[in-house]
Amino acid sequence: MENHKYAVVDIETTGHSSTSGDRIIQLAIVFIENSKIVDTFTTFINPEKPIPFFIQDLTKIKDKDVEHAPLFETIGSNVLDLLQDHIFVAHNIHFDLPFLQNELKRVGLPKLVCKTMDTVEFAKLMFPNLYSYKLQDIATELHIPLDVAHRADDDALATAYLLLKCIERLESLPLKTIELLHKRSFQLKSNLSIIFFDVLAEKRKQYNATNYPMYRGIPLKEIEKEHAGIDTSISYPKTKELKMALFQKGLTHFEERQGQFAFMDEIQHSLEKKAETVCEAETGIGKTLGYLLPATIYGLGRQKPVIISTYTTHLIDQLVLEEIPKLNRVLGTSIRVAKLKGMHHYIDLYRFWQHVQLDDESYDETFTIMQMLVWLTITDEGDLTELNVSGGGQLFVDKIRKTSLSKILEEREMDFYERALRKSEQCDILVTNHAMIMADREREKKLLSHGCVTIIDEAHQVIHASMSRKERIFSYTTWKYVLGQFGTLDTDQLLSKLTLLNIPLALRIRLEKQYVDVVESFDQAISSIIHSIPSTKGHSKSTKRMATLEDLNLNPAIFREVATLLQTYILSAKSILATYAKNKLDDPATVLLNEWEYWIRELEIKVSEWDEIFLIDEAVEAKWLEIDTRSIPGSLTIIKRPLNYQKDIKEAVDPLRLSGAVIWTSGTLTVPSNRHFITSQLGLSTSIPIHQYRAAYDYYNGAELLIMEDMPDIKQVSQSDYIEAVAEAIVQTVLITEGRCFVLFTSQDMLRKTVEIIQDTNLLEDYMLFAQGMTSGSRMRLLKSFQRFSKSVLFGTNSFWEGVDVPGDALSVIIMVRLPFSSPDDPLYKKRAELLSVNGQNPFTAYSLPEAVLRFRQGFGRLIRSSNDKGVFIVLDRRIETKSYGSDFLQAIPNIPIKKVTLENMVLELENWYTNEG
Repeated sequence: MENHKYAVVDIETTGHSSTSGDRIIQLAIVFIENSKIVDTFTTFINPEKPIPFFIQDLTKIKDKDVEHAPLFETIGSNVLDLLQDHIFVAHNIHFDLPFLQNELKRVGLPKLVCKTMDTVEFAKLMFPNLYSYKLQDIATELHIPLDVAHRADDDALATAYLLLKCIERLESLPLKTIELLHKRSFQLKSNLSIIFFDVLAEKRKQYNATNYPMYRGIPLKEIEKEHAGIDTSISYPKTKELKMALFQKGLTHFEERQGQFAFMDEIQHSLEKKAETVCEAETGIGKTLGYLLPATIYGLGRQKPVIISTYTTHLIDQLVLEEIPKLNRVLGTSIRVAKLKGMHHYIDLYRFWQHVQLDDESYDETFTIMQMLVWLTITDEGDLTELNVSGGGQLFVDKIRKTSLSKILEEREMDFYERALRKSEQCDILVTNHAMIMADREREKKLLSHGCVTIIDEAHQVIHASMSRKERIFSYTTWKYVLGQFGTLDTDQLLSKLTLLNIPLALRIRLEKQYVDVVESFDQAISSIIHSIPSTKGHSKSTKRMATLEDLNLNPAIFREVATLLQTYILSAKSILATYAKNKLDDPATVLLNEWEYWIRELEIKVSEWDEIFLIDEAVEAKWLEIDTRSIPGSLTIIKRPLNYQKDIKEAVDPLRLSGAVIWTSGTLTVPSNRHFITSQLGLSTSIPIHQYRAAYDYYNGAELLIMEDMPDIKQVSQSDYIEAVAEAIVQTVLITEGRCFVLFTSQDMLRKTVEIIQDTNLLEDYMLFAQGMTSGSRMRLLKSFQRFSKSVLFGTNSFWEGVDVPGDALSVIIMVRLPFSSPDDPLYKKRAELLSVNGQNPFTAYSLPEAVLRFRQGFGRLIRSSNDKGVFIVLDRRIETKSYGSDFLQAIPNIPIKKVTLENMVLELENWYTNEG
């Protein structure tokens, strides 16, 4: 490979903007030649200004470290000389290079002229399935040494190793893949085409034809052969001694957990009786291995698979990558595992191949195609959720999702979804998700009814899976986006491109007129909604508005007209396309036809949603709109959600009941005042036993609950006074515990106002504050950011209360601002309360209280995730001690010390607790 010289650069700065006065505090360069690190340069730099506290926390660089360091004016010329004649490499080059250029300009030095390479761009291409492309996360995933993240010397060295890893991965790819990548590499933002050319030239010199599988010239990963059958004579260890011996043989340092063996025995009993049972197993029981072992032994004996369903992709991966390997070690065997998700999770290779033949229209599309070409050489499953693509790239991914079974036998052999189907029929454990179970009853050929037992983990989430399946959401922006794809003849959208299919102008004009009628009718319908929203002028300062559709008195005729015009347009487009699709088409025309088919399919889905939301009324449902008055109509969203899902769940699970035992399990399935609160929503009979397994008495030794007894009563003071008291309690807690704190709210509005007050006081200016709905990024990204800083606080609402796992010292305190009751104004709650009242039930005791207690349990469950964890749970809502129902909340959590304290005493209590614990 040609000998290029690389200078891998990283800088640490006082902030993000050199033009606003921020300065470099550390600079490091790692020099690479002949694929080897040959030299390094590093120096602190005196910024002539204090380093902000959060930068000190991030970089561990203090003011004293740079006090006697040289000024940039002193070393700038030397830095410029060092970088000359090198390719400039950085991790996120769009920060490091412009910042450095501005500093050179500031001290009167010439601009650095060089070729550039961005390891973020390179890593995204070569490792398209990584969860995150932050340097620290990549280093962990790829086993790159990074002793102290956010120090220029360590970061530059890690970036250098990353560059070499990316080149190594590129060199390992099949020749055909490298050719396809090189063809598109000239559209990249940095000069990576240099490396692609060098590797391609070298690969062609040494190329030996190898037998790797190809799909129409696109290389795929070799399909792994199924291993031979395994020992099916393993028997269940009935005694404690046999269980201990089995676990100790396979797991080093295994210690018996309270409740785990009893839990296993109950699973075994249900399997033998082909019975249905509910098992609530707290964190610390060892639930997953507890059900895997008896169920797998049972399935092997019957030579039928165990079906395991859980809620999220993360939990599926945890099962397959962490828990089942433990089971293999315990049983001393190799279990055949298959994962099966809905068809839309998988890539359609034929559609992808069609796009590869064409010139791409945008950077996002080019980049995503390049990522997928690499991904296809490493993926076993073709599951599109493995890919980490940009927002623009996601639009391309949606176009090449699988939507129908392959018609040609050879295609079916290569197809990932059909490969997953075959694998699911010849496995010992089939892992799937709740959405698949809910959808399976509608399939002509059932995919999940051939097992001998079904285990439904995170069982309470089946309710959400059913609700999500039947929920319908109208989004104004999404509708406008889909409609906008078709366009008129004078736009560069689908309609204007029909000349590729040789469709006569008269037909195109007819389609355009129908399209304009649709858009005008749609806009009129939206306008009628906006003007029907009741005014709350003078009553609320909030910009967020909610209203039930029942309150709007909308004219159904306007919405029927939209549906009719849409159907007319769709039928016309389908008819015209079907006629001209019979002609022999070249590749661009074929891709255009596929584009039309894709967007018509999307429009048909939208029409169905329109009908269900605006034209079909069901008794047991809630329908409401949400809008932000600062963005009308762009923020308009209308939600329709079912309230009765027991029948839906029963019909989905009944076929599984015929196959064998059904086990429902989770960490939270009961509340003290209503043992059947969750199981009744799942449609389970009260005759099905509910077994509870508690963690060992000392598992929660590191936990304590504090109740603030001098907080004001929200009903007795204004909201602003209450929020000020909340903000003060949060600030005092954070200052004592030095961060690592979750603050849980029931209202996004209260969260925002509290965070704004705290920011205005500057009392926590040394801390990183991450707020759901205010800080950009997904829930998982916020959580990762929170974990990255030692002095950090995370503010979240209900969606943070479950499924968040922060073990160890990363989380020390949870502050619950209010008991997690649903708002009385929440349309979903109002409709549910109305139905309960009609049936003679008290909405508070039948639903509101048990739902809040369940959320309280889940909130507390975030605090202690292992027996070594320690943490304080602080409740600011005095109702937990002043109301008779307060005891319901306290009984729902483990038996830990509970103390009532004033704000002043809480500070002392936290100081003592940390001193004693630490």
